[in-house]
Amino acid sequence: MKLEILERNGYKVAQRLERILNEKLSKLEKYFDDEVNVKVVCSKLAKQDKLEITVTSKGVLFRAEVVGENMYNNIDYALPKLEKQIVRNNDKKKEKKAKGSKQENFLPFEFIEEKPEALPSIYKKKTFDLDPMLVDDARYAIERLGHDFFVFLNAETGKVNILYRRKDGKFGLIDLVY
Repeated sequence: MKLEILERNGYKVAQRLERILNEKLSKLEKYFDDEVNVKVVCSKLAKQDKLEITVTSKGVLFRAEVVGENMYNNIDYALPKLEKQIVRNNDKKKEKKAKGSKQENFLPFEFIEEKPEALPSIYKKKTFDLDPMLVDDARYAIERLGHDFFVFLNAETGKVNILYRRKDGKFGLIDLVY
């Protein structure tokens, strides 16, 4: 297991916390056959601590995010969430594999492998200048344009951001790391 622990917004990870994270996350290795990458982000919010754990294996991503008053409690809340996702994914794989083998036993015909459809070509290409703007200005631009997302250069951070409208009507912000 490759573990990467990141500190954000002034949060400092103590050796004890790092040891506990390593110890508890290593228990998830039993669910994986190959190399597992785990990224843990510990950050400080106003009066609370935020823990984000991302587990990647064979291109499959599992993620849990918890905000609480204590990072140690956050670990205890995040790990069951991760484990539930991993177990559910493994069960689906087993179920799919079992279904496939049963069908093969009952079907006397040979399957002819179809060629996968080609991806559609790019229909339209747009080029535009990224003018620095605030998040609120981008939100107004989404409303004005009637789009579901808006790409802009964040005037506060100097980074490219994507603002999008969620299904519940609220907005989400994607902050790109490059």
